[in-house]
Amino acid sequence: MTTRPIQSDALLTDKHGFYTRDGGVSVGIYAGLNCGFGSDDESVAVAKNRDLVSSSLGLSERELATVYQVHSATVVHAVGPIGEPTPKADAVVTMTKGLGIGVLTADCAPLLFRDPTTNCVGAAHAGWQGALKGIGPATIDKMVEIGANRREIHAVVGPCISQKNYEVGAEFLERFLNDDPNHKQFFVNGSEGKYQFDLPAFCLHTLQGANIANASWTGHCTYADTVRFFSYRRSTHMKEPDYGRQISVITP
Repeated sequence: MTTRPIQSDALLTDKHGFYTRDGGVSVGIYAGLNCGFGSDDESVAVAKNRDLVSSSLGLSERELATVYQVHSATVVHAVGPIGEPTPKADAVVTMTKGLGIGVLTADCAPLLFRDPTTNCVGAAHAGWQGALKGIGPATIDKMVEIGANRREIHAVVGPCISQKNYEVGAEFLERFLNDDPNHKQFFVNGSEGKYQFDLPAFCLHTLQGANIANASWTGHCTYADTVRFFSYRRSTHMKEPDYGRQISVITP
């Protein structure tokens, strides 16, 4: 089974990937490379899929560290494989060679980070809650804490739901405006009193405000591309009982 991850030249390394549905052994609504144990997919299939991801990066499955994501701004420093109980957090950073760190998404934004001067890397899961709480800058701060150079950090926002497909209500808008009235720039008017929220642009805004080398988005929308990506919102609109998760991984 061949995985076909999306990579970004901005990270200055080929030891990373925003993995898609391509490859994998899952079937049905999970068809392809579903890497989410939180789904109702067969656990054996999910484990095999994660092993395929690890192998593509020259790692064993045990060397792929992920966390129990809770839409927070909590960041874990991994110096080796993460054991049980899995920590509740939404980002992982490391400088340990041979260790892959990753996050799972299905419309939320995966963020990958790298400082090429120290080879410190980070991976973060940014849904709207985590993004608003500052998971991106928190990941950068943790990288700096363990030895990265802030001005050398490159960040990439991976495939996530785009503004065109992210309809929200007035209460959602109010949460962002209460945090900062300038956040209105990330919303446009939708239909019937609704709004369209620009998650990737908001993530880029928080990253660029952290004074790093650069931040970019791969430009892929998970909702729009049914072939390559799982999407929580799309599965809800299609009244499917569950959905798969794609994984994004980076290793020093």
